[in-house]
Amino acid sequence: MQEFYKKALLALIALLVVDALLAVFFVYLAFPTQTLSWVHKDGSGWHVGTYSDGASSVRLRDTSRDRLRFDFKLKDVAAYPIVAGDLKLYDGKGRFFQADWSKFRTISFVAKCSLATAMSFEVSTFDEKFSVPGKYETYRPPRTYFSCNEQGMPVTLDLARLLVPEWWFPSMKQDLGHQGYTLDSVGKVMFGSTAATPHNVDAYLEISELTLHGRDDRYLAALLVIVLGAWAAFGVWFFLAHSRALLASVDSKMKINLPLEAYRQLTLEPYKDKEKASVLRYIASSYTDPKLDLEAVVEGTGANRYKINEVLKSELGMTFTGYLNKLRLTEASRLLTEKNSAAVSEIAYLVGYANVPYFNKLFKEEFGCAPKSFRMLASQRQQEQPADSAPSEPRT
Repeated sequence: MQEFYKKALLALIALLVVDALLAVFFVYLAFPTQTLSWVHKDGSGWHVGTYSDGASSVRLRDTSRDRLRFDFKLKDVAAYPIVAGDLKLYDGKGRFFQADWSKFRTISFVAKCSLATAMSFEVSTFDEKFSVPGKYETYRPPRTYFSCNEQGMPVTLDLARLLVPEWWFPSMKQDLGHQGYTLDSVGKVMFGSTAATPHNVDAYLEISELTLHGRDDRYLAALLVIVLGAWAAFGVWFFLAHSRALLASVDSKMKINLPLEAYRQLTLEPYKDKEKASVLRYIASSYTDPKLDLEAVVEGTGANRYKINEVLKSELGMTFTGYLNKLRLTEASRLLTEKNSAAVSEIAYLVGYANVPYFNKLFKEEFGCAPKSFRMLASQRQQEQPADSAPSEPRT
């Protein structure tokens, strides 16, 4: 059984390691992230630019290290003054391009501005029905708002809860009821002023650590199914393998009956030391007596305590208590196999145990299983024997 438990432990450790690796892999797939990268060497990526109403001033400043910063000053000349910094996506050949953000749910960034105010975030989504590549006024522009201050505020926006402004629908002759949008074709991202932004004041806005975050529950569900399936398979394997190992252990225990064999050899063969033979015979014939102890053997055989211990140590390598339990438990295993109708408590009393729980404890330590399990395994073992090989009669 020790070999089986060692294999089971190694299998359990391997299962835990595999589960941990699968968890890391599937969680990585379930929660994708993507940092928006500025222009690459081949010209592809997000190109930084600005936008204004024509009267207000806006100027890019420090766009290195994937950071967008622009200085601006809103002026009251236009009816609706506006300034913005934007990111437009191009491919490596300088053509307008759209990014697929459909697997992302939120976008996060750090917003820093000279005046504590509210600014706008807008994405331009391409629609094949009416959008013209590169003409962003024809793109659907869902947007929302965020706050910023001089210390820098971490911002997280829900990409599924953006709103398309009402003025866009009549300008594009679209039905106002069609508020829905998709994020599978994003061509531009814009950070701009709002009606709350102070006018005629020098200000700036800085956006950094611009990152998309997604969540795909299908990978989590797949992970759950795989982990539960793996543990179920491990449980089935453990049950079957444990049953086989336990059956083999019981079979080995039932075949090896060293104390009784030693006693039989001593009683069948001539033995020069009659005192030793007398001690062994007395124990083997009286072990079913619940009151049998070392003092009773001393009194029943006339041998002194030292002699009894010497006999058991030299002939059997056991103490008196160990030998007595061995005899009782061996007989109990035989009775469990042959007396299917007898209760475990009855068998415990028959072999000399008045305390049934104590008998169960000793039996499990000896055979690796409880008496009831032993009986079931012994019955299974007998059924698996070939029909033409009857069990041998016990020697007397």
